[in-house]
This record gives sequence, structure tokens and C-alpha cells, in this order.
Amino acid sequence: MPKYKKKKNKIENLSQTILDILRKDHSKPYTYKQIAAKLQLDDASSRNQIIKKLKDLQHKGSIQEIERGKYILTPSQNYYTGRVDIAGRGQGYIIVEDLEDDIFVSNKNLNKALNGDTVEVYVFKRKRGGKSEGEVTKILERKRTEFVGTIQVHDNFAFVNVSDGKMYTDIFVPKDKINGAKNGEKVLVAMEDWPEKAESPFGSVIKILGMPGEHNTEIHSILAQYGLPYEFPQEVEDYANQIDTSIKESEIKKRRDMRSDLTFTIDPKDAKDFDDALSFKKLENGNYEIGIHIADVSHYVTPGNVLDDEAYERATSVYLVDRVVPMLPEILSNNACSLRPDEEKYTFSAVFEINPKAEVVNQWFGKTVTLSDARFAYEEAQHIIETNETSSTSYSPGINSVEKSFNFEIPANISISDKEYVVKPEIAEAILEMDKLAKILRRKRMRAGAISFDKVEVKFILDENSNPIGVYFKESKDANKLIEEFMLLANRSVAEYIGKQKPQKTFVYRVHDEPDDEKIAALENIIKRFGYKLNTKDRHSTATSMNKLLKDVQGKKEQNLIDTLAIRSMSKAIYTTHNIGHYGLAFDYYTHFTSPIRRYPDIMVHRLLQHYLENGKSANEEEYEEKCAHCSDMENLATNAERDSIKYMQIKYMQDHKDEEFVGVISGVTEWGIYIEIISNKCEGMVRLQDLQDDRFEFDRDEYAVIGQRTHNVYRLGDEVNVKVKNADLVKKHLDFTMLGHHEEK
Repeated sequence: MPKYKKKKNKIENLSQTILDILRKDHSKPYTYKQIAAKLQLDDASSRNQIIKKLKDLQHKGSIQEIERGKYILTPSQNYYTGRVDIAGRGQGYIIVEDLEDDIFVSNKNLNKALNGDTVEVYVFKRKRGGKSEGEVTKILERKRTEFVGTIQVHDNFAFVNVSDGKMYTDIFVPKDKINGAKNGEKVLVAMEDWPEKAESPFGSVIKILGMPGEHNTEIHSILAQYGLPYEFPQEVEDYANQIDTSIKESEIKKRRDMRSDLTFTIDPKDAKDFDDALSFKKLENGNYEIGIHIADVSHYVTPGNVLDDEAYERATSVYLVDRVVPMLPEILSNNACSLRPDEEKYTFSAVFEINPKAEVVNQWFGKTVTLSDARFAYEEAQHIIETNETSSTSYSPGINSVEKSFNFEIPANISISDKEYVVKPEIAEAILEMDKLAKILRRKRMRAGAISFDKVEVKFILDENSNPIGVYFKESKDANKLIEEFMLLANRSVAEYIGKQKPQKTFVYRVHDEPDDEKIAALENIIKRFGYKLNTKDRHSTATSMNKLLKDVQGKKEQNLIDTLAIRSMSKAIYTTHNIGHYGLAFDYYTHFTSPIRRYPDIMVHRLLQHYLENGKSANEEEYEEKCAHCSDMENLATNAERDSIKYMQIKYMQDHKDEEFVGVISGVTEWGIYIEIISNKCEGMVRLQDLQDDRFEFDRDEYAVIGQRTHNVYRLGDEVNVKVKNADLVKKHLDFTMLGHHEEK
């Protein structure tokens, strides 16, 4: 039966139909016979109409005859390549790098393209209103083919409802590909095919994750959603366990022996891997010799072995709320490459001679062997700084400070070493001297235009079953900043050492571009509602006024909101071989050298630095640029997974606080609801506009507010309100609040 209606033997809309066929694959030529076959028409009248219309369209310039009887669409500037961003109701936008505006694509014109896919899009003008729209003409690359969802099993088939809100279709699973999944379970499904006339893609279940709402199911779902592993392949574990991690005299002879130098680590109280240590020595000329010693991971992880392949694929450790998914197996991350006290370790070091003005007089890079004398938690080092205490005292890392910080008993599952260390006066003195130098280094950075992002970090206290029983905020104090400044010094100096060599050598840089003008303008628009402003006259004034803003909001109700918006206004830092400097840190050269246990780029930096110290020729730029792109992508996935795990844990925490009233700050306003962040624990949820019973509220985009049509009651970005938990959905990771009204100070 013909697909297209004929009116008195005339085919309707034939011009548009032919153009649509040619547009679907605009590089492929079509004959009149192929077009007739597409339309399921085979009578002489229809063929003649098609031939006549082809000639007519050719005469108008819409199509071209490239060979006798073969036609293609006239090459047009209206084709672009871009990335799909699915919005609500299965509609989308195509983000094209060189275009100012994104291209809107309706659901029917997505043509099976999914969120994140790279596609070719054709842009056309709509008749009504004359606005431009797009149609996806080709899927060039799928962003992903594996999805997490809940399976609905029927007698002869199943459907997987995908958890991701940007996935507008479910996935059909034939009976023989259900692979033992039971109705209602969360699964990982692989999309295998999407037949032309099928509404849903076809797939197969490749992993059963468990029942929705169960803790391990949800955590494993977060990892699976981003394609992140939660265990090592057996061959990788076996290889790691066979590595000889003993310290050899023959290897020591190849290295600078710094075992006798005063050396210590400062890390979080619950850290299990210590990949950096500091050494300190006073020189006779009044200067200091300070060493930044980094675990020599590249000694064990060599190019081409299974350990290296796995580390590269992972590219980073992933820090979820209740667990770490490490880049390297435990025998390396927590043992051979962990700079534990009283153990000799192979290290890669940056050693500086620094004068009392914190100026680097000399520097040395190379392989070393070190011995850490003591391990400090940040809180213990902070205690020394705050009390100026240099006398000999003993301590157990972190215990006292943990109890002081959290005001409740430490759960049994939090393991903090109870071994007592004696703080030698010379170590306390070293910490105090290095604190003074770190403060000078920091002041110099700030004067140079660095931006001080000290965003409050939400941390959870978990019981033995990984249930959150408390929330606290991690803040950066002097001890944290001491470590940060010397790590920054090492990273910057290594990058500068290689970056300034002539001829130029291929190297891995950590770069951060200047902020986008539009994002800064949007930030300015929001902060002025709170009485703040920015000076964006030039790069330096932007940074200076941004620092002032971040300082001014500290301790205010709007701090977390403005901190978050300020960070979002910045460009993303990435890894690349093309150095453009680091805007946020105000460095012309910067890299990552200091965390090879948890970041693959640092391993690459170690290898390249050693190669160039041995006068090796410049490495292959294309190969390293590809590796940099992979590491940047994996870092982004890890960040998203970490964010999702925090969101999950916040919702889990709020499930136990349903009857409580909370004070929150309005952190976002949309046409469908008001987002509110609770001040006491930073949990964010939403009040749907339809749930506001006392009035009909409408969204005012310009005012960042919703306004009651009858009462003129206004809920505006930054307002303090009282809320209660209405619903805490662990599966959808969604928190709904009930609005109780504006908060009034008592």
C-alpha cells in the first residue's frame, strides 16, 4: 500500500518529500527509481511526477545532478557538527563550538540521537515565527551505549526504564537477553541496535546491580552509570601482588639519598595513602632546603604492563562518600607507594633552596630515597601552628581533634591509628617555619591575581552500615594551606623547568582558561541582588574583585550559593600539551606532579620529566594530547560520580529527619519549582510550584523569583525560608520539600 497519498494521481508535498529524502543522507546521490522505491510507488504516473519534480528542483538550485540521473542536495552552509544536549520532554539542543546560539531540535527531529551524542544537524527556518530549528541527519558518534535502569520483565520480553532523566526512551530487551534479571531490579543494559521503525532501541542486560534503594545497589549504579569500575580485573591484582616492593641497595645507589633529612607527612586524619612528604633543613647561609617528595609510582607502573593499561583506563581515583575506587591496587596505593612513617621509600623529588623571603634560590629535580620521621593529621599540624608549640609532646593522629570537631563518639568503623608519636621540637619548628614561608607564597599568588576558592566541603559521618549519622563541613586552615602552597610550588616549578626549554618539548600541562564573559555577566547579575559587585575591567581586577566577593560572603547565608555560582562562572581546568597558563592560580606554567597514586597525568609527568632529565628527545605530541583528553574526560566523569554520591547520601540523611523544620536559602528558581539549600547541612531539594497551595505562582526570569498572582507574595533567589521534607527518593535521587514560608529571625 502506498505510503504517500495521491490526489487525482498527484503526489502531495512531493518537493518537500524529495528534499527530506536527500537531506537524510546528503552525501549519497539518489536516482528517481530509488526515490520511488523509498515512497513505495511503482506506477508510471508517479515515476513521471518524480522525474519532473527532480528537474524542477534542479532548475531552482535546490538539488544538483552530479552524474546523469543521480541527484544530491545542493551543498549548503546549513549543516553543522555538534553535541546533543537533551532538555525536558525529549527535546534537545545541539551545541556547536563555533555558533553563538545552540540549535533547537524537536523530539521528532532528533532521529534517535541521544544525550551527549556527536551528530550532524541540518538547520532550517520554521514557517511560523521564522525561528531556526534543526534536524539531526546523521549520528556520528554515540556518547554511550550502556545505561543503568530498572527492568520490567514480561512473559516474552522486558523493558529497562533508564534512570538518567535525559534519556527519553526505554530499552527493549528480548527474552533471551534478560540474563536472569528479575522484575524491578536495577541493571546495566547495553544498547545494541535501534531498528529504523522501532520506537525503542534493542539491548541486553550485562550486569545485575540489585534492588533499588539498597545501599550497594545505588553506589554501584552511580559507578556503572559513568562506566567506572568498582573492582580490579584478577590479572591486574595478580600482577600487582607479584611486584617486588623491597628497597634494594643497587637502586638506592642510582638515587639521591635523603633518608637522613628531617621528613614528615601531613594528610587528612583518615587517609590511607600518603603520596607526598616534606623535608626541611636549615642551611648555614640562613636559607632553607625544602624537599617535596612524591611517591615514585612510575618505578612500579611501567609503560605497557597490565598495571599501566588499567591505571590509564581509570585515569583517576574516584572518591565516593563511603569508599574510594582507587586508580592503583592496594598493594601500591596503601603500601609500596605510601610514604608511611619509619619506612624507606622510593620517591621523585623537587628540592628547593628558599630564602626567608620565600624566593627560590636553587632547585633540583630527580629520583630519591626518603624516610618519613612522622605522620601528622592536618588537625595536629594546625594545633602546632595555632599554639606556636615547639616543645616535645606526644599525640595520636587525629583522635582528639576528631572528637573536638564533631562533638560525638567516633563510630567503630572509623579507623584512626592510636599509635603515639613524639613530636620532636625540630619537627614542630620546621612546621612553624614552613607555615611562615607558605603564607608569603600565598600572598604573592594573590597579588599576582590568583583566585582563592575555599568552598565549604560537605562531609558525612557514617556508621558501620554506611548510614549517615552526622554532617560536618571541611574547611581549609593554615595546615592545609601550608601543604597546598608547597605542592603548588613543586607543580609550577616542574612545568616551568620543562616549558622554558628550547627547543620546546612535549609535556603535560594543567591549564585553566580565562572565564567566559557571558558567565561572568550572569554572575554579576545575580550577586548584585545581594549587594555585591565585580570589577571586570581587566583580568587582574576581575580576579581581585572575585577574591573580595568570596571573602565578603564568608559566613553569610548566601555563601554556598555564591561560592558555587562563582566556581561555575570559571572555565574548566583540563590536561593538554598546549600550555596557555592557569588563570585561577595566576601561573604561566602549571602541571600535576604531586599525586601519581591517584592521577594518571602525574605518572605521565614523572616519566616525561625523568626522560628530559636524561636528555631524551621530545615525546610524540599527538600521542600525549590524546592521553590528556582521555584523562580530562575521566576526571569529569569521576567528579560527576562523586557529586551523585554526595546527593545520594544527603537524601539518605534527610530520610531520617522528615519531621524536622529546616531553614534554607533559595538557591535556584525555575518555571516548575523553587530549589532550596538547607543552611545547616547543605542538602538541596525542591518545592514544586504546583505544591504551593495558597496562591498560583508564576516564574519571573528577570527577577530570579516566583510571584503569587493573588497575594503578590515573592520567593526570590537568596531568600531564607522554612521547609520540611515532603519526600526523599533514594532511587531517583530527588528531595522534595514542603514550603512553610519565609524565615523570620527570632
